[in-house]
Amino acid sequence: MKVLLELFVMLVLANGAPVVAARLFRRKWAAPIDGGRLWSDGRRMLGKSKTWRGLVAGALSCALFSWAVGLGFVFGLLFGALGLLGDLLSSFSKRRMGLDSSARAVGLDQVPECLLPMVLAVFWGLASWGGTLAIVALFTAANILFSPLLYQLGIRRHPH
Repeated sequence: MKVLLELFVMLVLANGAPVVAARLFRRKWAAPIDGGRLWSDGRRMLGKSKTWRGLVAGALSCALFSWAVGLGFVFGLLFGALGLLGDLLSSFSKRRMGLDSSARAVGLDQVPECLLPMVLAVFWGLASWGGTLAIVALFTAANILFSPLLYQLGIRRHPH
């Protein structure tokens, strides 16, 4: 049970550290991952909010936390990177569907960024498939419930 809580915290870190880094560093190191490129549909591949700074901040925060709790730096780095890869896949999918980066897409906004790193945790021997499903459900519900509060507190730029 303790390790599932640690994995949940790492998911929050992977998604929260890029937001904190953006507030701390403003425009510094804010190069978009897609380099401003357009896909064949004429839309941005990912969007300007998906930056290298955010990718590094999210993966590194997970790695440091994972190391601190005894799960290992490499595991944490991979876990965080996979969480952010899931977020990039969501962003890419939303652009293809014609949705703005701030548009709400329940499930698509939460599941890939949670499921990909949790699959790693299963294969690393840290979680079961049942624990993974529970964490995905908890992360999705927490994201939906707490995003409006974080928006009201000025932490998020959008209420979802």
